[in-house]
Amino acid sequence: MNSFETDLRRAVLSVRFLAAVVLQLGILLYEGEASQLYKISVPLACTLPYAGGWLDEYKSGYARLALVRGSMRGYILGKFLACTMAGGGAEALAAWAYGALRAVDMPYARTFLTAALWAAAAAVLAALSDSKYIAYGGAFVICYFLVIACERYWPWLYCLHPHEWLELSHAWPFEGAGVQALLSGLILDLGLLYYIILKGRLERG
Repeated sequence: MNSFETDLRRAVLSVRFLAAVVLQLGILLYEGEASQLYKISVPLACTLPYAGGWLDEYKSGYARLALVRGSMRGYILGKFLACTMAGGGAEALAAWAYGALRAVDMPYARTFLTAALWAAAAAVLAALSDSKYIAYGGAFVICYFLVIACERYWPWLYCLHPHEWLELSHAWPFEGAGVQALLSGLILDLGLLYYIILKGRLERG
């Protein structure tokens, strides 16, 4: 089993993944998909499954052992992909369950990519700060900053409004596909940044 499969199994088959799904499903059932509480909780819940996965291994010394058995590139990419897929998967699963229970058509692809983006941001913050608390809370702070900035100061820059990604309220090129393209590009950018940071840290020991 390669690094990615191990990481993904560890992320998805965890109490934290289940907690993220239950938390979001509860919020959706109680408040609904259009509520501010749901939209602002996404960058919090999606970080629970595996945003601090690498940090745990680094502090325990397991990261060095893992590099002996595999390549650095595979190790780093495995961590990043598992984090984004677990974070996005938890949100998408909650959205699917809510849609099935309430007969609501949810934007599953955008929900997955939005959550994957915030999980990726949390992973980068964990690598930079050495703190899981900053990782878990940092994505929320960034999201809140973008919401305030776009609503008060940059209303014309609606493409960077996090709530816009979940519920389109403006005209987008190619509609939902345009949002998905933007989110995918941002995730790739964060993936590159994550790789550069972790590669430097692992090489320094």
